[in-house]
Amino acid sequence: MTDSQLSGPEPDPAGDAGHAGHPPRVGFFTDTSVCIGCKACEVACKEWNALSEDGFTLTGMSYDNTAGLGASTWRHVAFIEQSAPPVPAPEGRRELPLVQDASQSAGGEFRWLMSSDVCKHCTHAACLDVCPTGSLFRTEFGTVVVQEDICNGCGYCVPACPYGVIEQRPSDGRAFKCTLCYDRLGAGQEPACAKACPTESIQFGPLDELRERAALRVDQLHAAGVPEARLYGHDPTDGVGGDGAFFLLLDEPEVYGLPPDPVVTTRDLPAMWKHAAAAALSLAGGVALSFALPALARGKAQVRR
Repeated sequence: MTDSQLSGPEPDPAGDAGHAGHPPRVGFFTDTSVCIGCKACEVACKEWNALSEDGFTLTGMSYDNTAGLGASTWRHVAFIEQSAPPVPAPEGRRELPLVQDASQSAGGEFRWLMSSDVCKHCTHAACLDVCPTGSLFRTEFGTVVVQEDICNGCGYCVPACPYGVIEQRPSDGRAFKCTLCYDRLGAGQEPACAKACPTESIQFGPLDELRERAALRVDQLHAAGVPEARLYGHDPTDGVGGDGAFFLLLDEPEVYGLPPDPVVTTRDLPAMWKHAAAAALSLAGGVALSFALPALARGKAQVRR
């Protein structure tokens, strides 16, 4: 495996995976600025993929009862509460108070940042690189899918993911994550979560088209007085070669629980193997020398006799 297959820009991941004449790469663009937190995407994902429930108990952190992505939650809608300065009401309208925190001064207000998170279907997917059984594979659509029937539960993919997306199911140890509804794509349908989203916060389509649409949306928000709007995971030159599922955020990535500068964890494997090989050769040479020197000394002693 070459360095270029593990990191850097990669214009055709499906082609490099061996898919000839494949369709355009597809993915998700999630516009968090229009997410209303309805969780329709979570429900649709669970229903279509027959995923088990993973708790009905509220976490105590807003209205979030799933807490994060996992083996049984492939879409997760985060509710992030932030204190925010009061926004004056338009002229002629009455200003209505928002929820106030007792720890804040009078007039302190909140805003909710809502975001539907999902597997990023990275261009350079470390989970796929480390899988020893071929359970993880790259599809003709450029997405990354787990074949649960040949997963041996080794768990190598879990720490390999820079986003902490993939997880093993406690009941049998096998790994699970979003498949971007691979079965629906094969039938010419869009993923269940995008189909169910009432505000089009989750948009599905060819990745190049989504990137163009996202750039226009950011410009629109900046012109509307939302300078903090930014894209995350769209750049093909970033540490994972760009994501197949990227986001428009209204704050820093860390606020949403996302790493600010994700890097594919297998990027340095070639260099690591080279160093390991050099160390092994040095060790072997040292061992050989430790046997050779005494033998050489004995040979000289016999010659003197």
